Amino acid sequence: MAAEAKSFNRIGVVGGGAWGTALALAALRAGRDTLLWARERAVVESIRRDRENRDYLPGVPLPAELEATSDLADLAGCDALLLVTPAQHLRAACATLAPHLRPGAPAVICAKGIEIDTQALMCEAVEAALPAGTPLAILSGPTFAAEVARGLPTAVTLACRDAGIGTALVEALGSRTFRPYLTDDVVGAQIGGAVKNVLAIACGVVEGRRLGDNARAALITRGLAEITRMALRLGARPETLMGLSGLGDLTLTCSSLQSRNMSLGAALGQGRTLDEVLGERRSVAEGVWTARAVVALAARLGVEVPICAAVDAILNRGASVDDTIQGLLARPFREEAV
Repeated sequence: MAAEAKSFNRIGVVGGGAWGTALALAALRAGRDTLLWARERAVVESIRRDRENRDYLPGVPLPAELEATSDLADLAGCDALLLVTPAQHLRAACATLAPHLRPGAPAVICAKGIEIDTQALMCEAVEAALPAGTPLAILSGPTFAAEVARGLPTAVTLACRDAGIGTALVEALGSRTFRPYLTDDVVGAQIGGAVKNVLAIACGVVEGRRLGDNARAALITRGLAEITRMALRLGARPETLMGLSGLGDLTLTCSSLQSRNMSLGAALGQGRTLDEVLGERRSVAEGVWTARAVVALAARLGVEVPICAAVDAILNRGASVDDTIQGLLARPFREEAV
């Protein structure tokens, strides 16, 4: 029997960073009882005492209705969970969470990435760690946490193979300012969300090196071709890649220094080192870790991803920014085809 929206009245959010906190606020606005789990006790205490997540989302008031905990066992009563831990730690987090998951409760994956060691998509990593039969969904799309937290209009993709559960999740999480659009293409939603972070670093390098808006537009367009080649090889549908979790997310992340990945790339383009930039940040720029995984997965699939490979070379292989840019510009001319 298809799940009903009323069965998803209590939402648990696993991850107390900026995005997890923003999603908790979105769930509250949709009328759900919401519990936010954070690993750091200081974050939980800040939310309870100051009604603010000072470490990750300062300046955004949090209503008294938002509950916070650092005890995973408290999530056992939740009807659905939003998984918002960093992509490279998601499998381990789910293994720890598994004993506390309510049977049949959907797990909505909100992390964007590909595992470095296994090249697994997030749904594959989560499926391996949670109890068999746990319903899975993907939430992705063009979202800056601060804007979602402030209640500014936002549209996202919610991908779920079970139409009934997907519809129930849309109705449970959706509101006037947070609008999920349903699809069953979980692969397309994941590839778009993961690869765009790598491409955003490339666009940041363009910004930092002052190569111009023409170059950034070219990177976005040719980057979309790389996303499309990978996703189609894995069985995704083209229309998903033209939607919110593909083109929409790519455009946002590659067009604003609000993006952690683009701002990191801009710093690299200005001549700073990766260690310097990462040392200043508490938040995670997923593209740093995903670049290596994307290149490895593309090689396994026999798919060409020159922009992602260039980012990986700068981040992980000691390549200079200028030499890498010149290498991309020296590539042979070709027909404009995906």
